[in-house]
Amino acid sequence: MATDAPVQSEAPTALTPQLPARPRRPLLGHRRSRVDRWPIHLALSLACLIIGFPLFYAMVVATQGNTEFFANQITPGNRLGANFDIVWNDRNLGGYLWNSTIQAIIITVGKTITALLAGLAFVHLNFRFKWTIFWLVLVTLMMPTEISIIGLFRIVSGLGWGNSMAGLTIPFLASATGAFLFRQHFANLPSDLSEAAQLDGANPLQFLWRILLPLSWNVIGALAVIQFLYSWNMYLWPLLIISEQSEQVIQIGLGTLRNTGGGQSYGPLMLGAVLASIPPTIVFIALQKQFLSGFSINAEK
Repeated sequence: MATDAPVQSEAPTALTPQLPARPRRPLLGHRRSRVDRWPIHLALSLACLIIGFPLFYAMVVATQGNTEFFANQITPGNRLGANFDIVWNDRNLGGYLWNSTIQAIIITVGKTITALLAGLAFVHLNFRFKWTIFWLVLVTLMMPTEISIIGLFRIVSGLGWGNSMAGLTIPFLASATGAFLFRQHFANLPSDLSEAAQLDGANPLQFLWRILLPLSWNVIGALAVIQFLYSWNMYLWPLLIISEQSEQVIQIGLGTLRNTGGGQSYGPLMLGAVLASIPPTIVFIALQKQFLSGFSINAEK
């Protein structure tokens, strides 16, 4: 009767191939690679200092009077309270900031809505002359606002919208940039989404609200930052359409700070400029994640 041979464990022999051990990366070389990058860090630090110095200098001048300013003093002065009283109370900078904030919010929201609808139409709707209309929209990107400013002024004045928020915002509620941006974004999404929505009986607006909108927050955030800054920095149109000083925006209101106290004063002017930069900065900080990722192209879409 045959018996099973005892199982012998396979021990490594001289004929067994041995894999070479993976060499460990020396820590010293890793540290040297970090040290070797010091010129890049130095260059980036210098660039940050150069870019941030004008803002730092404006904040310093905002606390000074003319004596410290003309003496080229780069240390804070003692007139911050006096300058703030001139800017906020005497020249009503708070009212200008409020008008600009309302104007920027209305234009930003309006442009975002019209851009969403235009992107939906150019991608998921079929109608005659769609591509012709799309290219005509793109042509408007090459036309600066100054070309049509006289025509807009006549139309708005004829409608009786002078010195009103309607005349200040309604002519700018459409955006060719936003339409193009959302058209490209919707075109990169899977076409199966539209087909599935049609099978479920959803109309185009329901498809936009329930499916496209949740997938577009990054693009919406990026467009909102761009349009808010554009609206906030408008100068020529408010100067033409608004004649009452109490209805003006911040960019026009800053011009009233050039002469305070009977002469040229740089402290209140710089303080007004610093205060005027706070709302756009808040918007950018709040939407910086969406802004940075809004223009990224995902190859998996």
